[in-house]
Amino acid sequence: MSKGCELSSAVPTRTVNFLIFCAIATFTLACAQAAGWWVNGSIPVNSTVEWNGFIHFTHIRNYGGIFGLMQGQGWLFGVLSLALLGGIVVWLYFGAGVSRFEFACFGCVAGGGFSNVLDRLIHGSVIDYINLQHIPYWNYIFNLADVMIHIGIWPMILYGLLARKPGGYSHT
Repeated sequence: MSKGCELSSAVPTRTVNFLIFCAIATFTLACAQAAGWWVNGSIPVNSTVEWNGFIHFTHIRNYGGIFGLMQGQGWLFGVLSLALLGGIVVWLYFGAGVSRFEFACFGCVAGGGFSNVLDRLIHGSVIDYINLQHIPYWNYIFNLADVMIHIGIWPMILYGLLARKPGGYSHT
C-alpha cells in the first residue's frame, strides 16, 4: 500500500475518533448537569437524603477546588480547568497516534471537567452530592462529573502503565 493511501485512510479514523470523543463528552456533560439540576431542585443545600445505608445524597456547594481546597478561589480552578480541557481538545484534534480508547477516556474526562466548569459559571460553585458512608477516613462529597473524570483517568493510567510499548504510540 502506498504512503498516500495510508494517510488518507488515517484521516477518517481520526475524524471518527474525535466524533466519539465529542459524543462521550457531550453525553457525560448532559448527564452530570441533569443530575446536578435534580439535586439543586430536590434537595436543599446542606441537607441529606439517604438512598441506602451506603449512598446518601448530601447537597453541598464547593466554592473551591479539588477536595474543597482553597475555598472562595473557584474561579481560579475554573480558569485552570478550561485551559487544561482546551489543551486536551487541541491535542486530540491535532495529535498523532492517539488510540480510540484514549479518545473515549478523554471524552469522560472532558465532559466531567466541562460540567464542573459550567457549574461554576451558572451557580458560582460546584454542586456536590454523592456522599458515601462507612468508608474509613473518607469524608468527601463529590458529584457525577467527578466520577466520570475518574472513569476516564484511571483506565488511561493503567493502559499507559501496562499496555503501551516503550517508545511511542502505535495504536490508532
